[in-house]
Amino acid sequence: MRKFAWFLIISSVIASVAEMLKLKFPTISWAFNLAHEKAGLHSVMGAGEDAWRLAWFGYFVAVLGIVAGLLILSKHQEGGMLPTTKRRIERFRANRRGLISLYIISFFVLLASLDQVLVGKRALYASYNGESYFPAFMRKDVAGEDFGLTGDLEKQSVNYRDLKKRIAKNKEEGTVIMPLVPYDPTEDTVDVPVVPLEEKDGKLLDTSGEPLDGRAMTLYGDSAESIHMSYVYRQGVKAGLVTGKTEEGVKVYEARYKDNVLVPESEKYSGEEMSKEEFLKSGNDVLSYIHYHSAPPMPSQGHMLGTTIQGYDLLAYLYGGLQLNIKAAVLYIPAIYIIGVSIGLLMGYFGGTFDLILQRIIEIFSTIPFLFVVIILSSLIKPENRGLYMILAILIAFGWMGMTYLMRTAALKEKARDYVAAARVSGASTSRVLFSHILPNTVAILVTLVPFSISGIIMSLTALDYLGFGLPGKYATWGTLLKDGLANYSKPWLVASAFTVLVSTLILVTFVGEAIRDAFDPKKFSTYK
Repeated sequence: MRKFAWFLIISSVIASVAEMLKLKFPTISWAFNLAHEKAGLHSVMGAGEDAWRLAWFGYFVAVLGIVAGLLILSKHQEGGMLPTTKRRIERFRANRRGLISLYIISFFVLLASLDQVLVGKRALYASYNGESYFPAFMRKDVAGEDFGLTGDLEKQSVNYRDLKKRIAKNKEEGTVIMPLVPYDPTEDTVDVPVVPLEEKDGKLLDTSGEPLDGRAMTLYGDSAESIHMSYVYRQGVKAGLVTGKTEEGVKVYEARYKDNVLVPESEKYSGEEMSKEEFLKSGNDVLSYIHYHSAPPMPSQGHMLGTTIQGYDLLAYLYGGLQLNIKAAVLYIPAIYIIGVSIGLLMGYFGGTFDLILQRIIEIFSTIPFLFVVIILSSLIKPENRGLYMILAILIAFGWMGMTYLMRTAALKEKARDYVAAARVSGASTSRVLFSHILPNTVAILVTLVPFSISGIIMSLTALDYLGFGLPGKYATWGTLLKDGLANYSKPWLVASAFTVLVSTLILVTFVGEAIRDAFDPKKFSTYK
């Protein structure tokens, strides 16, 4: 607990100092990031070009973190673990499957917390003409004019992927260091991948090395948007219609091929700016295949797992989905446990009419299928207004009821014990009896439920997104990816990626839950005489 307290204090101080310097750091600046995104969580100070945002919510959270850390330090002195806690940890470590699963989950949580250091379209470091910038860690976007861009790009945010290519191509003075995956999870449509094709024994081969059946293009540059000539190939040879376009995209040429031979008198050319011969030579000579989204895995193009239907890098999208699930679990689990544990303890401790009324209310809501209720409420909200916090609020409103019965039973059993009677005789208040005496003795129930609650929130979010009642497209979600994959069986990398990460995550969490349950099981490690 003391280490956690120091982490709260240090991270809160670092986040506050970073905000004062107009910087943002991965994860620890989350409260300030949220404050800048939501209109009600910041105040605009000044006017015009001198206006700036006071992220008061971020400072409020930072102060809470510092105060909480100091309170923990004041109440928890240095000392060894309780013998029962040591035995439980040893029993957990003895379960190799659960221990390894915990290490794997912790590793991926660490990766997710690195955020823009690993995945993002903003450069970690960029220098140009002697000036240095750290765009991924800066609150303010760097304008294009600072990197020699003119025209419409002068005042816009810089595309650092293009900037890196431009500096390398033109051998300009500058450096651009991008994250490991230089794409944002969403709202960052990547260029359509263009793969050069090879010819062997008079036949054009596709990317798998087989004779091409499909279209091959020649381009004006290296972008799929500048198509020069489009050829149809059958078994690796030209067959069928050929079309040609100008750099502006105007169709000016048409012809037909049969068995790799131009059909006589099939050529039609309507260009006026240049002759037919000049037009045919105006593009490059490399025949390429264009992978329109969703594109398959192409490490040579920088897409290790391919791209999604929307044109996002698939690896970055999966990373965004991992971050979303972790964020949802961090917000959802404490909320439902605070509500469910508090109400369950009160029901078991007071009993009588209070217990009877709450039981009937919970039974009424419990008979309604949980997911159906969430779908109905979610459908009443416009898709563009469905944010993560809105969906979580709906899930929390109906997700706390399951544990109330367990806590009610535990409170009924514990309140009859001598230590509770002694606490009441000594003058302890009801809240002290409940939360300082009864609750610590029911910690085994809570700890064993946490992993399975995490699995539940991941499955709920995935199901809602898959059915179309979840988060909008600006969020990277595994449910949306699974839906896109099942709707496009010709693109198996989509459903394979979604299925793999989802099932792997649930299996790992389940293994950890089983290990915790065994470690805290009093019947398995107790002898009654």
